[in-house]
Amino acid sequence: MNKREFKDKVYTELSKIVKAMANPHRLEIIDLLAQGQFSVEQIAKNTGLSIANTSQHLQNLKNAKLVKISRNGNFINYSLASESMYSTMVSLRELGMTFNAEVEKVIHDFRGGQSGDMQAIDVDKLASMLDNDEVILLDVRPEEEYNRGHIHKALSIPIEDLGNSLKKFPKRKMLVAYCRGPFCVFADEAVAMLTENGYNAVRLDDGFPEWALKGYPVEKVEVS
Repeated sequence: MNKREFKDKVYTELSKIVKAMANPHRLEIIDLLAQGQFSVEQIAKNTGLSIANTSQHLQNLKNAKLVKISRNGNFINYSLASESMYSTMVSLRELGMTFNAEVEKVIHDFRGGQSGDMQAIDVDKLASMLDNDEVILLDVRPEEEYNRGHIHKALSIPIEDLGNSLKKFPKRKMLVAYCRGPFCVFADEAVAMLTENGYNAVRLDDGFPEWALKGYPVEKVEVS
């Protein structure tokens, strides 16, 4: 094999990975799988895709070795091939937000339209505030995802239950809501509801996966 053949083959194989990720639905699926494993049906429900389309996208990711499968009885669950897969996703997201102004504009337009000038704090700031007991932290993802793993000291208040839980929280303390990541809207909905009811609330600008990637403490619930 000469040098030209070597380079052509290496870059061809690498391009398969980029090609597999070069689809908005697959990027969303990767974001979702950062929470843990999901069945095809669960992924379809969360992404608004048909089961057939979801299966096709998952097959593309599987062929590129970006996701793996496990079997639970008659069910097949999908998960990310490794933690480094999500690290790559985070780097890609940061690249897009840095060099594609339209990404930032879409986020600003959405959050401005949803709840005015929505405030957010970053992971490092949250870690400091938790250490000093300055905030009440709300995990507004589905309870199943909270049980798999969550930021330590977080309370599980799924977004659909938040309205019935408001009286539990003191208004003298800041509330921080987080969900799956920076593009997950559960936290936005939570902050909007809390501020409308007179609470001092902000969202975490990232989510549980980014917290875990930084090595901050996490907890999980053992479900029998």
